[in-house]
Amino acid sequence: MAKKPVKLDEKGYPKFGMLDKVAYAAGDFGCNMSFGLKGTVQAFWLVYMMLETGLLSILLLLVQIWDAVNDPIIGTIIDADRRKYKMGKFKTYIFIGACGLIVGGAAVFLPFPNSSTVVKATLFIIGYVIWDAAYTMANVPYGSMLSLVTEDPGERAQLSTWRSVGSMVGGMLPGIILPMIIWKDVFDANGEKLGQELLGDRVFFAALLMGVLGFIAFWFMIKKITIRVDENSVKTNEASEKFNVFSAFGNFLKNRPALGATIAAMGMFLGMQSATTANSIMFATYFKQAQLSGLVMMLGFLPMFLFMPFIKKIVNKFGKKEASVAGTIVSMVGGVVMLIFPMVPFKLALPVYMAGLVFFGLGMGVYTCVSWALMADAIDYNEWKTGKREEGTVYSLHSFFRKLSQGVGPSIVLAIMGLLGYVSDLGTTGQDPKVAYAMCWLVAGLYLFSAVMQFVGIGLIYNLDKKTLAKMNDEFAARKNA
Repeated sequence: MAKKPVKLDEKGYPKFGMLDKVAYAAGDFGCNMSFGLKGTVQAFWLVYMMLETGLLSILLLLVQIWDAVNDPIIGTIIDADRRKYKMGKFKTYIFIGACGLIVGGAAVFLPFPNSSTVVKATLFIIGYVIWDAAYTMANVPYGSMLSLVTEDPGERAQLSTWRSVGSMVGGMLPGIILPMIIWKDVFDANGEKLGQELLGDRVFFAALLMGVLGFIAFWFMIKKITIRVDENSVKTNEASEKFNVFSAFGNFLKNRPALGATIAAMGMFLGMQSATTANSIMFATYFKQAQLSGLVMMLGFLPMFLFMPFIKKIVNKFGKKEASVAGTIVSMVGGVVMLIFPMVPFKLALPVYMAGLVFFGLGMGVYTCVSWALMADAIDYNEWKTGKREEGTVYSLHSFFRKLSQGVGPSIVLAIMGLLGYVSDLGTTGQDPKVAYAMCWLVAGLYLFSAVMQFVGIGLIYNLDKKTLAKMNDEFAARKNA
């Protein structure tokens, strides 16, 4: 049977279609094969490598500083590169980053638990720096590639949605499967279950395998996606030579929607995502079922997928702000339910915890779907009020605070765990039962804190409700017609 001729657009490229969307989703699947390991980093170095909580907290802060610095450095290198590549500039850098992730991802989990503290700290920093540089090398041009595949706003929106699909699927696989294969039950001489221990060797090989899977996904994207826009017309680093950090920060604080959306995002990272390590320790020491930690978390967040097919109708009827605020209230209810689970009988604790997690996930559903759209409206708001677009500045500051939260959050949680009595040298099987119980309160408190910060950001600070947004868009249309 003869192949159907490929339909071409007016520029001679294959027309934008499903292959582009699936290929772009595969790219974020590849990213998350590596990013999904971040939740295991703290547990590996805390439980298996037995780094003291205070030291690990400091090391995490140091590498997160590097994380914030290397993005603009690598972005500038890509932007300045004018060489001609057979695959194209962006695809070539993604390929290099994907290769680096195979090595870098595994390098963070080199299993040498009997080494000295100095050697462990050195291995952690070197491994993380290599891994993060490789991740940035792949992720920065991947994110910018959205603007290279098509110039049509509607098609770009479709790529953004498919990117979210790839991200969610890529995040779920390591989130569910990893805990099942890297934790092992430990029993005493009488056959009584003491808890779980982390199998560090398995973490290393799992990271290596995930790097290979990520490379395959990246390679599929590189081969199947079509670049239709001049690569040198798209910047990965929006910073200007005359960029004034104090002026930009002052303007950012005056942009209420941008500030509100950023506070909400920081709440998500400071609370919910920072709870990952404490959650793993809680399941290992209190429930003594660490293998289920990832599965339970994913079951709690599955309700978020319910909103994806209906998000356009929900937003059109209620508005992005209004729907998101209603969701944050539901998430706060979930946080309150979680505060109850440490107080109920042990047999009921896990079901109550899961119920709270489901409520939290339902509340997060709308916000997760529209979070970047809220920021896009905030950029329009800045132009509406000041006449200046400043898209790169607003996005870069928003990204900076998100990354700051990603670094500070886990460090603070580790420090709190130390204050609550967690002793690294005892692993997960030798901790005092009071410490295991304290982990329950810590996890519940982090989720509630996350929901409250999101409510403050979107409900009290973000001021672009449906009516105001319509007024802004009408005035923009009037200006364009004028």
